[in-house]
Amino acid sequence: MSEHNLDSLDPMKFTELIKKREAAVAAASDERKEQDYPVNRLAEMLHPKRQYLEVERIIRHADKCKTFVLKPDGKHGRTDCAYFSAGQYLCVQAEIEGKHYSRPYSIVSSPKEALSGRYAITVKAVNGGIVSNFILDNWNVGTTVITSAPEGNFTYEPLRDAGHIIGIAGGSGITPFLSLAKAIDEGSEECSLTLLYGSRTEKEILFKEELDSLQSEKIKVVYILSEEQRENYEHGYITAELIKKYAVHEPYSVFICGPQQMYRFVDMETDKLKLDEKYIRREVHGEIYNPEEFPDYPSNAPQTVQITVTVRGKTITINGGAKNTILRLLEQNGISPPSGCMSGECGFCRSRLISGKVFVPKEFDKRRQADEKYGYIHPCSTYPLSNLEIEVFPCWQR
Repeated sequence: MSEHNLDSLDPMKFTELIKKREAAVAAASDERKEQDYPVNRLAEMLHPKRQYLEVERIIRHADKCKTFVLKPDGKHGRTDCAYFSAGQYLCVQAEIEGKHYSRPYSIVSSPKEALSGRYAITVKAVNGGIVSNFILDNWNVGTTVITSAPEGNFTYEPLRDAGHIIGIAGGSGITPFLSLAKAIDEGSEECSLTLLYGSRTEKEILFKEELDSLQSEKIKVVYILSEEQRENYEHGYITAELIKKYAVHEPYSVFICGPQQMYRFVDMETDKLKLDEKYIRREVHGEIYNPEEFPDYPSNAPQTVQITVTVRGKTITINGGAKNTILRLLEQNGISPPSGCMSGECGFCRSRLISGKVFVPKEFDKRRQADEKYGYIHPCSTYPLSNLEIEVFPCWQR
């Protein structure tokens, strides 16, 4: 038997370490030593709490949609952009009429461009979208912007995903796929991509010239038009049959990003493929609207509600429309809880439901089982069904 096996150790000898450590602590100076450790510099470079950027260029698209090219605002000391993986997003901070908002926007540029000190995000007008419409109306070249570090998990991971990706995009949901296509083209990612991009008409296709220029042995783009029939385009919707038609590589992963209405249809179609769950990825960041469109939303839901909110020991009572998420009601009343993805996934806005009834759409309920059991909610994906009492944890400052 080896003399170093665990059974030979005398646990009482470890008690001698306590005295030595206590003596070392007592002998140490009370003066705090500020040391700039390389690992801390690396962490700050890769994961800054916030980034100060400036609009360098604006690219206008059709249908109230713009791409904003952002560069570091050198006045704040940093001249580079935090690196990211294709498919991640930035949370943009906005002050609108004295109220603070945070919204996620996918990075449409490539990771390599971040190394050159540039990001690009694409913003499309949304009916009722507070921040998107504010950005489109107010951002100009030279506008300063505060964002988070890159965030999100809609990224290729070789330990989980198949080497070939079938991308399903709708409308402005093309943005993370354009970033991925650029990364594949530049050699930053080792996967291949077949992109099924659905639009109503040819005119509404975003980044068509750029996507066409990226097509290669590893990147194929298929356009599907729902309201037009044109040569060299598929017509209709993205069905299981269409996915199988272009899924020439086995196995394959399915990545989905698009408007809220698209997910219900595509989810039914991907169910028919009988893929392992790990091979189906959904990017759902963005605000959730129109709860009445969800099949399990109760028909007798109230029109207005009262919410009693406790933040940092202070209690406030607010009122608002029940068809808004709890997070939006809080924001409208000047309460700025932490937030990130806006669709229940990241958990930054996690709060405690003290009393009352709520509705959480099944596809956006990403809570842990323990949180659901003990009354915690994600306000960004939760609608009030009665008067509520909640506790919002101290605001998370990016």
